[in-house]
Amino acid sequence: MDQNNQQLKAAYNEKGESISPVLPNEVKNFLIDIDGTICDDIPNEEPERMVTVLPYPDALGILNKWYDEGHNVTFFTSRTEEHRQVTEEWLNRNGFKYHGILFGKPRGGNYHWIDNHIVKATRFKGKFTDLVVEKHEIEVFKD
Repeated sequence: MDQNNQQLKAAYNEKGESISPVLPNEVKNFLIDIDGTICDDIPNEEPERMVTVLPYPDALGILNKWYDEGHNVTFFTSRTEEHRQVTEEWLNRNGFKYHGILFGKPRGGNYHWIDNHIVKATRFKGKFTDLVVEKHEIEVFKD
């Protein structure tokens, strides 16, 4: 078991009930889209194209770097559960390192993630690079 998986293994409360694990402060929890983000956009209606699409080289390099640095890499995709096998085979064949895949993300764009923890969002604009800190306006709940 690698260091990341040890950090993510199930935690238990005083009653022995399973609870969500807590990541160390230095570990980032990346949720990454697949189609149009790490490879060309392949609609669910054309699953035969999922087999042959090529990954974006910069995505492969940066995501594997983050994984190797100990961060949690999970794919969050609009692909449906019926595309799990072809998706996992494609990720593995192309050398992506990751911890999990979440299927069934709603299609479209107007995402609002509401959480009791700080959530950082980065819009993919065509190239993966190291992340930098910039300040932008955001929507927040009014007091």
